[in-house]
Amino acid sequence: MSDSIYLRQLEIGPMANYVYLIGDRETRECMVVDPAWDIDAILETLDADDMKLTGALITHYHPDHIGGHLFGQDIPGVTDLLEKRPVKVFMHKEEAPYVKKTLGLESSDFVPVDGETTVDIGKLPVRMIHTPGHTPGSMCFMVDGNLVSGDTLFIGACGRVDLPGSNPEDLYHSLDTKLKKLPSDTVLYPGHNYAADRTSTIGRELETNPYMRFDSVEQFLGVMGF
Repeated sequence: MSDSIYLRQLEIGPMANYVYLIGDRETRECMVVDPAWDIDAILETLDADDMKLTGALITHYHPDHIGGHLFGQDIPGVTDLLEKRPVKVFMHKEEAPYVKKTLGLESSDFVPVDGETTVDIGKLPVRMIHTPGHTPGSMCFMVDGNLVSGDTLFIGACGRVDLPGSNPEDLYHSLDTKLKKLPSDTVLYPGHNYAADRTSTIGRELETNPYMRFDSVEQFLGVMGF
């Protein structure tokens, strides 16, 4: 990883969510990925590292990643972040209606994007990769050989496809035509701490992850239990 890149992985909340801080050390600009559970802790980390928040990147709309109501509890998230630091929220256009409904935010708070969009954080380009399956607008973020994968790909596993809006065949195509094509040394930063290690690589997942070791959609669906 380039010395000019700031990348912090924070495990926050009872569901072992990873929140990421991605920034440009030269300009001190930074964006947060999936701010939820403890907004004060996220901002305190940024401030301690002398980074300026300029935006939020959303992998998908589930409340454990953006805040809202889940299993009878209120989860702090994007709404609380914007009250403290009014920045723009970037997400795939398929997610925007769900996020608006979940959080009650205004359209002016969002920057809906398409797949394969690049967003700059300071001088640092972040490539957004549309990876539907877990949700219709799930996104991964590629920056300098590092992939922040949300709930699309985990270490040794992949995202659920039995939830509203999920689609197993879409997830197959996201993994097969997009993530499996990335360089093998791409470092994987997943959306949850579900493994013994905090990071992996695409090459390692191709060798060991059963949800990446398939030759057809039928084989993938079989592994998924369909």
